[in-house]
Amino acid sequence: MATTTHLTPLVHPELGEMTVEAVLRALADPVRLAIVRQLATSEAEVSCGGLEVPVTKSTLTHHLGILRAAGVISGRQEGTSRFNSLRRTDLDELAPGLLDGVLAARR
Repeated sequence: MATTTHLTPLVHPELGEMTVEAVLRALADPVRLAIVRQLATSEAEVSCGGLEVPVTKSTLTHHLGILRAAGVISGRQEGTSRFNSLRRTDLDELAPGLLDGVLAARR
């Protein structure tokens, strides 16, 4: 019997629903900014367990939810794993140069 892997997208806003204010609020937290920096340097989606941040799993889930709700990242569920990616194209369309500036800023 073959098994089927279900890929369930996690909810995030469409580009037209995103606001610069929500994106800036999401990026204002150091943990969330660290997550975005890691996703920006990754060639592929990153599982929640693959993110290196000094917080508990439940706190990481909270931060990822805020980033997703603001439209900064997209996520999908595959079995028991969640994979995340940066919505760079949408962010660049919403606020050209914002993400590049945030990523280039001193840490």
